[in-house]
Amino acid sequence: MKKQIKKYAFVLLIVFGNGYAQTKRYMDPQKPIEDRISLLMKEMTLEEKAGQMNQYNGFWDVTGPAPKGGSAELKYEHLRKGLVGSMLTVRGVKEVRAVQKIAVEETRLGIPLIIGFDVIHGYKTLSPIPLAEAASWDLEAIRKSAAIAADEASASGINWTFAPNVDVSNDARWGRVMEGAGEDPYLGSKIGYARVKGFQGETVADLAKVNTIAACAKHFAAYGFVEAGLEYNMVDISTSKLYNSVLPPFKATVDAGIRTFMNSFNTLNGVPATGNAFLQRDILKGKWNFDGFVVSDYASIREMIAHGYAKDEADAAAKAVLAGSDMDMESYLYVAKLVALVKEGKVKESLVDDAVRRILRVKFELGLFDDPYRYCDEKREKEVVGSKANNDGVLDMAKKSIVLLKNEKNLLPLKKSGQKIALIGALANDKNSPLGSWRIAADDNTAVSVLEGMQQYKDNQLTFEKGADLLSQKATFLTETVFNTTDKSGFEAAKTAAKNADVVVMVLGEYGFQSGEARSRTDLNLPGVQQELLEEIYKVNPNIVLVLNNGRPLSIPWAAQNIPAIVEAWHLGTQTGNAVAQVLYGDYNPSGKLTMSFPRNVGQVPIYYNKYSTGRPIDSDKNVFWSHYMDVEKTPLFPFGFGLSYTTFDYKNLKINKTVFSKGEKIQVSVDVTNTGNVDGKEVVQLYINDAVASIVRPVKELKGFELVTLKKGETKTIQFTLTDKELGFYDNEGQYLTEPGLFNIMVGWNSNEGLTGKFELK
Repeated sequence: MKKQIKKYAFVLLIVFGNGYAQTKRYMDPQKPIEDRISLLMKEMTLEEKAGQMNQYNGFWDVTGPAPKGGSAELKYEHLRKGLVGSMLTVRGVKEVRAVQKIAVEETRLGIPLIIGFDVIHGYKTLSPIPLAEAASWDLEAIRKSAAIAADEASASGINWTFAPNVDVSNDARWGRVMEGAGEDPYLGSKIGYARVKGFQGETVADLAKVNTIAACAKHFAAYGFVEAGLEYNMVDISTSKLYNSVLPPFKATVDAGIRTFMNSFNTLNGVPATGNAFLQRDILKGKWNFDGFVVSDYASIREMIAHGYAKDEADAAAKAVLAGSDMDMESYLYVAKLVALVKEGKVKESLVDDAVRRILRVKFELGLFDDPYRYCDEKREKEVVGSKANNDGVLDMAKKSIVLLKNEKNLLPLKKSGQKIALIGALANDKNSPLGSWRIAADDNTAVSVLEGMQQYKDNQLTFEKGADLLSQKATFLTETVFNTTDKSGFEAAKTAAKNADVVVMVLGEYGFQSGEARSRTDLNLPGVQQELLEEIYKVNPNIVLVLNNGRPLSIPWAAQNIPAIVEAWHLGTQTGNAVAQVLYGDYNPSGKLTMSFPRNVGQVPIYYNKYSTGRPIDSDKNVFWSHYMDVEKTPLFPFGFGLSYTTFDYKNLKINKTVFSKGEKIQVSVDVTNTGNVDGKEVVQLYINDAVASIVRPVKELKGFELVTLKKGETKTIQFTLTDKELGFYDNEGQYLTEPGLFNIMVGWNSNEGLTGKFELK
């Protein structure tokens, strides 16, 4: 056996060079991964260990000459010395192979890099933004969407994505709501679980497959609750909110086998998440037994100095390591300070060893030590990226993500012949904005526009007028989006087109880069001159179908009152126009449901369905002293779970198998749902509970079950739900899970505001 190992190492020495062969001499592929890690770590210097904890952004044209001068040269030298464990934003087989070749063939130990990238809703072939995908309530479709993203990313050399974002948030001012699943922790947990499985496969063993990538749950934790919806701001929430709303989706990703976590920019209880041992060591690595690794968010270790939590670079590095942050993304502090901190006795080497072991474990699981170039197949890259199968997949996801908010006057679906249709709005002919934010690998102007999609239906007379430019200058991922607020020169042409039309389709909303990181807003109305354009067109032709393109809930009270048909189409990615057109023309019956409440105005924000009752929830004494606003209803404009269809559904016969249950018993709930309309359709049947009296006040409603059911016209199906202690319980303020006896109210319905009600008692 020893001779075989030596022979194997010698062959690798010839094929891959000294570094990789050196590693393989201590890495018998027949040994368990943990043994292989131990063997390798015995050969590592303290400097090389710190290097594994160091992640650099792409810093030079890797297929060109080596950089000279500045930070790029320093990073390049670190890479050659084995002082880089990971790189991000390097993409494409040629580029990844070039940096991997340096790490594997030029360093002493030849430890391969893990290559990270923000694959948020696709690589080049883009699915809808995650908030839109969540509106499908279709867990299998969401899993497949993540699998498509993993397939393309892995074909381009990437083996790690900084997704899924499982931040629960109920504040539409925060731009990053577009990355998550909305305001509900139960649904967010299900979606987070599905996305992890899509990226990584069903088991950890599937990570070694060439078409999967490691996933990363972010942002740990509570980033969705930044004050005032302001990016990078502080978080100040109760322990009840932390345990019951914030943490469950993260725990679901651990249950799904996720291999990495990313901490967050915010503080929690006055401590930056990057330096928060309670989150990273006590909960994640302790209580949850997570054995993957934690990466900092971009430069968040260094930013603890700006927070006023660390006095200098060395202090920041020490506090991050002590708290359990394993890999430093772009702060440069571990590689610069960690060796000295260990030698000075300020950081135990055992903590460094634990971090490095976690990082190496994921690299072994990805198969990088067995073949560091496994993700560098140019033939596969050409075959997979942008394939017809992937485009078909994202089109399916896009159609399922669309939510029909209003449909009066029988405007929808559009007739397929004999109609004069005016298509108005700059976004209708935009091939860039629909790609959405966080699409840094996608090429500009590669989306199918709504105009292009509608032009596929050739038996109507279609006229396009933009009405007004949305932007006053080009928008990019790195710059502020500047809107046109003065130029209305196209209004008259748009009004003329509308006058002569049977139906007007207006595509309005946010530009693709108006949501995402650093895109906080204090105004949730239609930006620029769009609201004025909408009202001017309404004056000449009220038969308007409003198609919204946006990355967050908007405040559209005028449209909700006046416009007869409203379609929430989000930023749907590459196949936007085809998806929108197929829904507008009825070739696809919309079935999406909102996962964030739409406010009447920004003054209601944060607004969410799973709120708590006050001591004065209603006007019982016919006076002013009850919980309300003076100027607007306190209910949302469109509630969580809301969405219409081109057919109708009737709910009857809500049944609970008993009225009194003992703890541990399963509660069976059933309801009959009938498609009472004229076309086949899909309905999301939703179950909510309310724990009437508890040791900690519980929300007025909590989603605890849902089923996406397909019903042919006239068909009835009995939908059954099972409730257990898992659904009935909650976390107390110490993080202990309780299921308490008492009365429970339930509602099964078609959104969070409407449904059939019942009750039972738990002894």
